[in-house]
Amino acid sequence: MPKEWILNQANMRWGLTKKKNVGPVAELIRKCAPKTREEWEIYYLSNVYPKEHLEYLGKTLFIKVTDICKAEIEGITEDDCINFIYNLVINRTFDGYQTEIQTIYGQLENILNIKIEPAPDEWDRGYNVDYFIKIKNKYIGLQIKPAGYEYITQIINEREQQKKTHEKFTQKYGGKVFYIISVTEGKNKRIHNAEVIEEIKKEILRLENE
Repeated sequence: MPKEWILNQANMRWGLTKKKNVGPVAELIRKCAPKTREEWEIYYLSNVYPKEHLEYLGKTLFIKVTDICKAEIEGITEDDCINFIYNLVINRTFDGYQTEIQTIYGQLENILNIKIEPAPDEWDRGYNVDYFIKIKNKYIGLQIKPAGYEYITQIINEREQQKKTHEKFTQKYGGKVFYIISVTEGKNKRIHNAEVIEEIKKEILRLENE
C-alpha cells in the first residue's frame, strides 16, 4: 500500500495517465464494452496506444520517483516537519476559520444582525444542525448544504431522512430548522436559496414575541 500511494501521488503530480497521454479511457472502454479484461487489453493496445507507450510512461514515472521525489525527500529536514505541523494546526486552521466566518453564516449574521453560533457535536449528530440562533431561551437550527446538480438527489434524500430529527429539535428547543443552500462562485460563496432569509426573520420575530 505505501508503494502504491507513492506511485499514485507521483502519477497525479505529473499527470502521466491524463487523457492527453493515454487517451479518454473512460469513453473508450464503454465504446469497446468488453466482457473480459483481456478483450479490453487487446482493444486498447490495438486501437489507442501500443504496449511500448505504456512502458515508456512507466519508465518516466520511475525517473520522477527515483530522481526528483527522492531528492526532494532527502532534502526535508526535521525543522521542515516541525514547521509544517505547526503551520497546519495554527496558521491554516485560523485562516480556514476566518474564511468560514466570511462565508455563509458570516453573511447571515450580517443580514440578520444577530449572532449565529456553531452547533455542539451532539446537535450535529442527533438533530443534523450545523449552526444555531438563540432567541431568549429557545433556539433556531441551521443546516448548510452545497448547491449543484450533483447534490440535488442527495439533498432531497437527506431532507426526507432528517425531517424527523429536525422536528425533534423544534419540539425540544422551540425553533424550526432551516436549510441554507451554499453555492460557490469563483472563490466566493453565496446563499442560493435567498428566500430562506425571510423565513428565518419571521421565525426570529415569532420567538421574540412569544
